Amino acid sequence: QVQLVESGGGSGLPGGSLRLDCVAHGNKFSIYTMGWHRQAPGKPRELVADIAWNEDRPTYADSVTGRFIISKDTTKNIMTLQMSSLKAEDTAVYFCYADAYDFGVRARRDYWGQGTQVTVSS
Repeated sequence: QVQLVESGGGSGLPGGSLRLDCVAHGNKFSIYTMGWHRQAPGKPRELVADIAWNEDRPTYADSVTGRFIISKDTTKNIMTLQMSSLKAEDTAVYFCYADAYDFGVRARRDYWGQGTQVTVSS
């Protein structure tokens, strides 16, 4: 099993910055992509950003392009989302996910973190 542990988030001011980190733990796994989704109250879950593990190829939702930056440390299996120029509409629960192959069960699947709240308010 691949376990994802999220940290960061919390409360921020409009125009301010917050950072989210996600660490992947497990035995013998290989990551293809890691990223963040978010879900605001009453809205469907949406992709925020993701990044391929073996390429320098991040993807961003239009709503966060130019404000959020996703990065990775493949040696430590850590992914970071640096959020800047925060807006009230960024308020949501943010979920880390990983598309990974688990050598123990010999299967590739998506793994999800438990979610971390981000609230942007003055």
